[in-house]
Amino acid sequence: MAFYVYILASRPGGALYTGSTDDLRRRVEQHRSGALAGHTDTYGIRTLVWFEAHDTRAEALLRERRIKRWRRLWKEQLIMQHNPQWRDITADIPW
Repeated sequence: MAFYVYILASRPGGALYTGSTDDLRRRVEQHRSGALAGHTDTYGIRTLVWFEAHDTRAEALLRERRIKRWRRLWKEQLIMQHNPQWRDITADIPW
């Protein structure tokens, strides 16, 4: 089983959300449907722009916490390295 750290965005340069989960497809759908009220719902954060897989939940949580402490510029650079167009990469999630 894989554990994922991910970043959602409202638009390029817009609001960001960093999270972790063991079912990335389900979690993205929850954010998009508004089932997870809060920051993503308030700011219309719906586009999956970056994710990475980890072998353990502990690794994913540690990475999530580190990224959440980063400056915004560093998060944007991480996204730009892997997804310069800030396109929705939900289709790239492994089955």
